[in-house]
Amino acid sequence: MKKATFFLLAACLNLFVPGYAADVTGVKPVKNLIVLIPDGTSLAAVSLAWWKQWYENPDKPNLFIDPYLCGTVRTHSSNAPIGDSAPTTSCYMTGYPSITGFVSTYPWHDGDNDIYPTDSARAYQPLATVLEAAKIVHGKATGLVFTCEFPHATPADCSAHSYKRGKYEWIAPQMVHNDIDVVIGGGTSLLGDEMKAYLQANGYGVILDDIDGFRRYEGDKMWSLFCPKEMPYDIDRDPAKIPSLEEMTRKAIEKLSANENGFFLMVEGSKVDWAAHANDPVGVTTDFLAFDRACGAALEFARENGETAVVILPDHGNSGLSIGRASCTGYDKLTKHQLFHQLSQYKLTAEGFARQLNSRPASEVQNIFRQYAGFELNEAELKALYHCKGYKNSPVPESERSEKGVEPSLYSGSLNSFLSKLITSRTCIGFTTGGHTGEEVFLAAYYPQDTRPFGMHTNIEINRYLCALFGLEGKLDELTEEKFARHQDVFNGYKYEIVPAGEKSEFPTLVVKNKKKKLEIRPFTNIVKTKNGEVKLNSVIVYVDKNNTFYLPSALLDFLR
Repeated sequence: MKKATFFLLAACLNLFVPGYAADVTGVKPVKNLIVLIPDGTSLAAVSLAWWKQWYENPDKPNLFIDPYLCGTVRTHSSNAPIGDSAPTTSCYMTGYPSITGFVSTYPWHDGDNDIYPTDSARAYQPLATVLEAAKIVHGKATGLVFTCEFPHATPADCSAHSYKRGKYEWIAPQMVHNDIDVVIGGGTSLLGDEMKAYLQANGYGVILDDIDGFRRYEGDKMWSLFCPKEMPYDIDRDPAKIPSLEEMTRKAIEKLSANENGFFLMVEGSKVDWAAHANDPVGVTTDFLAFDRACGAALEFARENGETAVVILPDHGNSGLSIGRASCTGYDKLTKHQLFHQLSQYKLTAEGFARQLNSRPASEVQNIFRQYAGFELNEAELKALYHCKGYKNSPVPESERSEKGVEPSLYSGSLNSFLSKLITSRTCIGFTTGGHTGEEVFLAAYYPQDTRPFGMHTNIEINRYLCALFGLEGKLDELTEEKFARHQDVFNGYKYEIVPAGEKSEFPTLVVKNKKKKLEIRPFTNIVKTKNGEVKLNSVIVYVDKNNTFYLPSALLDFLR
C-alpha cells in the first residue's frame, strides 16, 4: 500500500493517525544534515548530567544543546507505547513505526494493538532510509559514528534491514556493502575478512584499533573501528588508545564535508542507554556529557558552514531515573553539595570498577575505592563484594558464594550489578526499572534560517522533517518500491530458484535464468553475478527467511532482457 493510499484509507475509516499532519512546507533543503542520537536518554538523565557538569565546573552552567532545545518527541513501536532502539530509530529513518527488534523493516500486523494502521501484505519488507536516499537520490556522502559495535540497532537502522536486530551476520555485510563513506565506532571482531576485502577493494582505509592511523589517515573513505565489540564508557576509556565521541564526530565531518553534494551523518551516544539499563548514574551522566561535547562539535561546524542542519534527539527513555528517591529521607531539602558531591567523586563507571577489581588483588580493594570513589567499603559492602559472581579475585571460592549472610539490599549476584547498586546507594539518585520507559524525549535542532520543529512531535513527524531538510518528500516510498521489490514480482514469468545455503554460501542464493542469460543473487550485499561478470548495485539485497523472499531492485530485470 502506498503512503498516499494509506492516508486516504485512514481518512475514510476515521482512523487515529497522529503525526501525519506535520507542516514542513516552509522547510528549505540544506546541503548537510547531522542527526545526533543519545540512545535511551530520558530528560531526567539530561538534568542529572547538567547538574553534574555545573557542580564540578561552575564556569560551565550550560550544555552545548541548551540553546537549541525546541520540543519533545513521542517515540514508540508500531504496536506498543514503549519501544527499543531498533523500531524507534527505524521510524526516524524510514517514516514507519516498527516492532521490537525490527531494523528499518515494515512491521507485521498486530490487529487492535497497532498504534497506526498497518498493511499485513507488507510485513518484513525492507524500508528505504534517509541515509540510503541521501546517497542514492542526491549523491551525498554518508557517515555513521557510534560507541557500540557497528551492527548494533541504531547505526544498523540507518543502513541495513532485518526483522531481528541481533542477526549481526545479516546486518554487518549490509552496512559494508551499502558503501557508507565514513564509519567510526566499535566492533573490530565483527568485520570479517570478506568485508575487509570489499572495503579495501573499493578504496576505503580500514583502520582497526589504531588511534594514530585514525588520526593520520588522509583519504575521504574510511572504516575505523576500536575494540572487539562496544567501546568503553567515556570516563573509563584510555585516551591514548581510544578517541572520544567528539573527536570521532569531528573526523567524520572533516571527511564527509569534502563531498561537493553534501553529506548525511548520524552520531550516536550509544552507551548512555547501556548505563541506564545497568542503573549506573556515573555511566549515564559521563557518557551523556561526552555526547553533548560531540553535539558541540556538530553545532560549531553547522554555524560556521551555513548550509548544515543539526537534529538532536533520543530514541526512547530508559530506567526511570530520578534526582531524589523515597529511601533517601528528606532528599527534597538537600543542598546541591549533599545531592551531587558523591556523584562528582566517582572516577569510574561500575564497569570500570569491575575491571579494576579483577585486575588487582583483593588486598587492593579499599585502595581502589579510595582512589576512584572517595570512600572505603564497610564490612557489609565488602562481604557482598566477595560473594559476587564474576569477581575473579574474591577470597571466597566461587562454589561458596551465595546471598546467605549478605545484606539483602546489597546482594545483586553479578559484580557489575552490585557495583551499580553500590554507586547509587551513596547518592539520592533513584531508578524504577532496568528497562526502557515510555515518556517523551527531548528535541533540539539547529537550522540556518531557524525553521525548527517546535513543540511536541511524533517519531513519524521527525522523519518528515528530516526528509524535508534534504528535499526527499515522498522519495523514501519511491525508493522502497524501486530498490526492495519482491523477487516473485520482479521475475514473474522467468525461471528462478532459491538455492539453499550450503558449502559454497552461508546464505541462500537466488538464481534467475532467461535463455542464455543468468543472474546469481546473494543476499546482504550489493553484488550480482552475471555471465559477463559482477554487477555492483547502489543498494543492498535483503533476504527474509520468514517468507522466503529476496527484496531487490526491480531494475535487475533489465539484465535478463
